[in-house]
Amino acid sequence: MPDLNAIVEQVTDRIRERSQGSRGDYLRRLDAAAAEGPVRSSLSCTNLAHAFAAAPDGDKAALKGLQRPNVGIVSAYNDMLSAHQPLERFPALLKQAVREAGGTAQFAGGVPAMCDGVTQGQPGMELSLFSRDVIAMATGVALSHNTFDAGLCLGVCDKIVPGLLIGALHFGHLPFVFVPAGPMPSGMPNDEKARIRGLFAEGKVGREALLESESQSYHGPGTCTFYGTANSNQMLMEVMGLHLPGAAFVNPNTPLRDALTISAGHRVVEIMAHGDAYTPVGRVISEQAIVNGIVGLLATGGSTNHTIHLIAIARAAGIHLTWDDFHALSAVVPLLTRIYPNGKADVNHFHAAGGMGLLVRELLDAGLLHEDVMTVAGGGLRAYTQEPVLAEGGVQWQDAPDRSADPDVLRPVAEPFDVDGGLRVLDGNLGRAVVKVSAVNPEHRVVEAPARVFENQQAVLAAFRADELTGDFVCVVRGQGPRANGMPELHKLTPELGVLQSRGQKVALVTDGRMSGASGKVPAAIHLTPEWVAGGEIGRIRDGDIIQLNTETGELNAQVPESEWFAREIASPETGPQHGMGREMFAHFRATASGAETGAVTFPGQEMSP
Repeated sequence: MPDLNAIVEQVTDRIRERSQGSRGDYLRRLDAAAAEGPVRSSLSCTNLAHAFAAAPDGDKAALKGLQRPNVGIVSAYNDMLSAHQPLERFPALLKQAVREAGGTAQFAGGVPAMCDGVTQGQPGMELSLFSRDVIAMATGVALSHNTFDAGLCLGVCDKIVPGLLIGALHFGHLPFVFVPAGPMPSGMPNDEKARIRGLFAEGKVGREALLESESQSYHGPGTCTFYGTANSNQMLMEVMGLHLPGAAFVNPNTPLRDALTISAGHRVVEIMAHGDAYTPVGRVISEQAIVNGIVGLLATGGSTNHTIHLIAIARAAGIHLTWDDFHALSAVVPLLTRIYPNGKADVNHFHAAGGMGLLVRELLDAGLLHEDVMTVAGGGLRAYTQEPVLAEGGVQWQDAPDRSADPDVLRPVAEPFDVDGGLRVLDGNLGRAVVKVSAVNPEHRVVEAPARVFENQQAVLAAFRADELTGDFVCVVRGQGPRANGMPELHKLTPELGVLQSRGQKVALVTDGRMSGASGKVPAAIHLTPEWVAGGEIGRIRDGDIIQLNTETGELNAQVPESEWFAREIASPETGPQHGMGREMFAHFRATASGAETGAVTFPGQEMSP
């Protein structure tokens, strides 16, 4: 086993030390729940009769006898969203697989699955981040009947996988296997899609041409193929040991995908408490696994949304993670992939070039990942250097390729695209923010320019259409944090700001909101905390203030004399009642949400002090 990188070891030790109390409490609760034994034995006859009344006759006898393990299936299926439509077929496959392995399975419940691609720039986007916590709670409700010995979580996109995992971690004594659906086949090349979006933003092509382009990009069942939050989720579930090895990026509705789904049903029975391979999810998600997740995220140029979600996931397991941990690891983790928007290729190209098996092996052999971790596959993380292939009777695993089939997409640690992971924490008199620079050309990584202040993205777009965004400027969009309006993504600004940058203007974005899992070529200081409605310094900025965004030195400042700066009042945001698209029902989420740096969690008691 290679020596662990010193910084990876130091960061892990710091996380372990600061989490000692909360993690210890979590594991004690886990052990106490596990010691209670098979859960159904505590139910009354009336309880049990209700629990298996509608089960098929063969399953009913097994459930009545309390001798076989029972698996709860929790799914984000719906048939509007391409990523989740393939999940329709999975419960039947999984139920039969669990029966073959000697157990029973029941569909425990569904969770909502909204798509940021549909809601970008729309009022519904203000529900997106909070949907993660709704999904976590819905997972809890699905499992609350106390009739399950393990779980299978079916989900893919943005807030859905983090929500499912947070919910599962509140049942940390149970094993869970996460079951993905895979990406859709490749459509229109991503650089061509981006070009047409830019032309539309400039008014050079019409809506019909734009819609045709988008339809060729997003064209069938499966996950969108760019490397945003959805596909970052799938990478994370693999490198953190919750998928079967190589499951992340196999296309849906193929024989190999079905065989992997069936194998997940077999495996979940093998790792239950009644066997020697007991693998509770609360021990899979350890300090080492969280660090592995960050390393995978950095090595692939993954979604900035996970600077929020990984913190919330860690806290659900009693682990205290900070942005400083991301920053420290980014300095030593090289960028090994170029997947759109950090390159031209999509996740199908990445998978064909060697995929997760090759990536994990490179990082393990370089001492950048913890190998000695618990995973649903067993055998530590080295098992994830293998890839699945069809064989008689199902799936077998073989070693992933020794070298990349396309070094323009996936490279070894010895020849990286960049020497670091491209994620920075910025600090200064505006507060703390994160920025991802893996897709930002070096000449754009430092911007010092006058501020243009806006209070929503629609105002920015209106200024663009009116040709008012001339010269170098820093676009400040405030009032976009969790407590203000649910922290919607501002991805709709990407084409317009990109057009201005391409014209030769120095452009950057500063916001207390989110940008997107597909952060692009314009430098964006996002998740600025404290947010405006919490008294954040972003409220002191005025049009014309010189803003310094320096990703090389980690500085984010308004270059205003200190005496003048602190003499200014923080402008009062307008946060009146929010109605429409269900937003009024989420007022309590906005009122209780923690800041971005603590995971934007809304569960009382889940926040941790540093």
